Amino acid sequence: MKLDLASVVAALGGELLGDATLVVTGLASLEAATPRHLSFLSNPRYQQQLLASRAACVIVAPQMKELALQRGACIVTDQPYLYFAKLTQLWKRGRDPHREASVHPSAVVDEAAVVHPSASIGPLCVVERGSRIGANTVLKSRVTVGEDCVVGERCILHPGVVIGADGFGFAPNGGAWEKIEQLGSVQIGNDVEIGANTCIDRGALQDTVIEDGVKLDNLIQIGHNVRVGRHTAMAGCVGVAGSATIGAHCTVGGGAIILGHLTIGDNVNVSAGTLVSKSLLKPGHYTGIFPVDDNATWERNAASLKQLHSLRDRIKTLEKETKK
Repeated sequence: MKLDLASVVAALGGELLGDATLVVTGLASLEAATPRHLSFLSNPRYQQQLLASRAACVIVAPQMKELALQRGACIVTDQPYLYFAKLTQLWKRGRDPHREASVHPSAVVDEAAVVHPSASIGPLCVVERGSRIGANTVLKSRVTVGEDCVVGERCILHPGVVIGADGFGFAPNGGAWEKIEQLGSVQIGNDVEIGANTCIDRGALQDTVIEDGVKLDNLIQIGHNVRVGRHTAMAGCVGVAGSATIGAHCTVGGGAIILGHLTIGDNVNVSAGTLVSKSLLKPGHYTGIFPVDDNATWERNAASLKQLHSLRDRIKTLEKETKK
């Protein structure tokens, strides 16, 4: 794969400052780039890496233009990170131009399933009865789409994804457990990407819904009857318990846990490792992490936390007494 800088700018826009005929053969970080690579700077904190980079050309924001010119060619654009993302797509299309829609011979597709002719079904996939796979959607290897589940258009499901396994529903019965049959399905919108080994359970009665543009990382668990709003993104190992509702344009950091039956409003950002135990209706950034420390100190701090309630009552009593 080779591209000259003129071709890059012709395809993606931006202002090129430098030799338009210069050919690049790959994309790389500022540190790893060689004189045959195209790189980018999205954070001004990495100015020193910019100056030290050997990249043939660097994508930068307007405020970094003069600094970038000190070292060589640059492409100036308002959003360098977004530009780089589109550049990776351009590179992917050029490197793998002939992906054809197909159903791998080892895949099992039920006769009562509907797979759009432009979709691709990878090795060892299972598409069960009544399910539907939309146009230009790609199922990588070993993906399972359970019965009556729907995957929209232009989606990517990475290896090991399971859509429509039974939700975790059991009723106590004299010391044992009685299974609650999961009668809903999973409805996935368009332009959704789901990472490897992520599981999205079918609803108990209503459907589990993943709206358009949602991006889910690897090893995420989405419980039954959850609804995830459009263009929300979740990092690896997030767990969302049943019947939670998550709004649009949210982000959830890796390892965070959202308890069941809660409501997360639009434009809420949850930090990695946070346990969300109450609804968050107001847009903003929320964090709930007990800082790591050596074990002895952590145990002392944890013991102190247990006393906070009684300490609060004592402070209130003292405040009342001082006001008399």
